[in-house]
Amino acid sequence: MKKAIVTGHSKGLGAGLVQSLIHAGFDVLGVSRSALSTTHGKLSEVALDLADEAAVSAFASGEDFARFLAGATEAVLINNAGIVEPIAPIGRQDASLVARAIAVNITGPLLLTNAFVAATQGAADRRVAHISSGAGRNAYTGWSVYCATKAALDMHARAMVEDEVAALKVESIAPGVIDTGMQATIRATSEEDFSILDQFKAMKDDGALAQAQDTADKITAHILSAGFGAETITDVRQF
Repeated sequence: MKKAIVTGHSKGLGAGLVQSLIHAGFDVLGVSRSALSTTHGKLSEVALDLADEAAVSAFASGEDFARFLAGATEAVLINNAGIVEPIAPIGRQDASLVARAIAVNITGPLLLTNAFVAATQGAADRRVAHISSGAGRNAYTGWSVYCATKAALDMHARAMVEDEVAALKVESIAPGVIDTGMQATIRATSEEDFSILDQFKAMKDDGALAQAQDTADKITAHILSAGFGAETITDVRQF
């Protein structure tokens, strides 16, 4: 049985990943605050705010999580959910947004990954993909929180590889610049808080943003390929 869990599955790249995985024959469990607008017999959904650490912990250790993964011979976890806010220089960042970003971008993925590995010990092939960012590998003004949280995912992936867990492959994948709600959020930021705003507006105006489904198809094909895990820190533009 082929089973996959995707966080932030209800829109953008996450919705595209669901589509690609179902096409590849996987039963998919989507985890997000809202449901996908279309239904499919191979998709199950859980309403969960990944910023709620107690709720995420309860879900990860609960029966529904373990029951979904039971019997899987191939198991995939894609930690896709992420938020870019706060977008502001240090000293002007909203404290609640800093805490939320850490919870969604770091705490949630680490809790779910730990539970996923524990629940799939009987699977012959299990794979964890963190959706990271070039911002985890390069510093950008106004993005100190986003850069730090994505860098944490990269390091988590590297350390998991050092654990040498049986039948487990891991990558942290930068998806490139995609035409999603996150990009709209970035473009709506004031130039005072994000001095390179014009670069992101120009990418939209120039048609330089990748489409979510195209990127999802590339990422899914790579995750399911024999080459997944050969390198730990990767970029979709390498595929």
